[in-house]
Amino acid sequence: MFDILLTDDGVVKLSGRLDAAEADRARRVLGTLDRPTTVDFSDLDYISSAGLSALIETYKRLHQAGHAFRLVRLKPRIRNVFTYAGLDRLLDIE
Repeated sequence: MFDILLTDDGVVKLSGRLDAAEADRARRVLGTLDRPTTVDFSDLDYISSAGLSALIETYKRLHQAGHAFRLVRLKPRIRNVFTYAGLDRLLDIE
């Protein structure tokens, strides 16, 4: 199961499993963002390459608009996915 919640203060909370079956839904929700955004990964248990792609697309769009896009509270195994993919050099991960 996957859930994505947008808060009024620019935080996106992800939970569950962001896999290929849920990537399109994540992409649709993330596509509505138009301001500096922090993505809270504290409740995310799994992310697939399709999920990574949705986040990269969002980063590129927001970055081009001059907005920050930060990823926070990643579990070690989720952080490793970003590191192994080399995305820790592209994205702002705290």
